[in-house]
Amino acid sequence: MDSRELLEQVPAGAEVCMLASSAATATAAAANGSRSLGDMWLTGRAMSQAKLDVLLFPTIYSFVPTLTRAKKIVVVHDTIAETFPQLTLPNPKSRLFWQAKVRIGRAQADALVTVSEYSRRSIVKRFGMAPEQVFVVGEANDAVFRRIRDVRITPALEAAGIRPGKRIAVYVGGFSPHKNLEALVEAFARIAGREEFADTLLVMVGEYKKEVFHSYYGTIAAQVKRLGIGDRVVFTGYLGDEDLAVLLNLAAVLALPSLMEGFGLPAVEAAACGCPVAATTESPLPELLAGGGLFFEPRGGGLEPALEAILRSEELRKVMGEAGAAAAARLTWEAAARQMLEVIHKVAPA
Repeated sequence: MDSRELLEQVPAGAEVCMLASSAATATAAAANGSRSLGDMWLTGRAMSQAKLDVLLFPTIYSFVPTLTRAKKIVVVHDTIAETFPQLTLPNPKSRLFWQAKVRIGRAQADALVTVSEYSRRSIVKRFGMAPEQVFVVGEANDAVFRRIRDVRITPALEAAGIRPGKRIAVYVGGFSPHKNLEALVEAFARIAGREEFADTLLVMVGEYKKEVFHSYYGTIAAQVKRLGIGDRVVFTGYLGDEDLAVLLNLAAVLALPSLMEGFGLPAVEAAACGCPVAATTESPLPELLAGGGLFFEPRGGGLEPALEAILRSEELRKVMGEAGAAAAARLTWEAAARQMLEVIHKVAPA
């Protein structure tokens, strides 16, 4: 969505202040990047000079120091970078910048917000904070992720090499080392070697050509080649939401074996499409999607049996698909908006 489309969604009467920057926030937040001091100064000064009651930083990536009486709400999605620094920020300079930004952001924040109870517990423990200082504002899937009755392979999926009549295990996300994808490929290779799973594909969805965050796609691609399963693994690159929703409706299972997830949105999107999940217990997903999948310790041996059980049983997939879709339907952006408004009124009651 470009700036023009965003401006069309701004409510009438709202004042818009747009600032030029030398790099987009997401680009500056790259594994080997950092925001320029000039961009931070320009943004911080504009926020400080504006007559505001509340400043909301939707991610710690976008935080800049300010000198203002406005109450500040900073969203910290997870503690992945703190728990696995060398897997997410391999550059020592980037780690130092990140640590400084998080430290200043926490110091300036009147309230910290995160996306799940799991992340809240992790933040409290990691930063030694009182639980009442951290609030939860949940997430939800977009409406495009839904069950599709007459689902058919789209041209984009066909071009990626996906054909009818296959059982599909799908992964959606980045290729950062903390995603634990070597374990996924290893488990799938063992499953794919069995006759009863001869029709099974592993489809890995995610940008890998222009990824700004730390990626080890090359390692995963080499592993696939070394294991001799190149004809059974599909790397689609980026997929638009409509194509992804179709893929999740076609899939037998979504695998999310990460060492940690603050929320695990791809699993919620899959559940909304009626696709069972095999997901990490180091996440809120066992609570959010209870009954909608099988959950395992990411460093244990539970990934392979979880995938095997779901791929093998059509009846299990049906039961989990129903439970997962019902669980995903209980997560709404309206509820998230109400939660955020409660936080705003607590920090700025006037």
